Amino acid sequence: MIPRTTAEASAARDACSVLEVLGRVSGKWSIGILLVTTQGPARFTELERLVKGISRRMLTLTLRNLERDGLLTRTVYPTVPPKVEYTATPMARELYDTLLTLAGWAERHLHEIDESRVRYDRRALAEAETA
Repeated sequence: MIPRTTAEASAARDACSVLEVLGRVSGKWSIGILLVTTQGPARFTELERLVKGISRRMLTLTLRNLERDGLLTRTVYPTVPPKVEYTATPMARELYDTLLTLAGWAERHLHEIDESRVRYDRRALAEAETA
């Protein structure tokens, strides 16, 4: 649908922005990085070690996006080699409780979700075999 008025265009832009922000902060890697950096400054290698499964490239991209969105501050110290730390901004610290709630929900329901997936996959396989 093409917006016909300025108000419709503004509403469409706002909705897209909200979805984009929610997608960014709820991403698997973003949550891990934000949970670590709200505890204090973290260096790249520390984040790489603590955020299990993240590749160097994905860590770099996610850090850049979180910094761009105002959720992280990147500080470069003039040492040899340069020391770089990432710190959660006040906006990210405000988000912290929500992230903890989301992570807690996922942890509490992990087994239920796993069991549901197993049931679904069995049912789908049985249906495929009878089709």
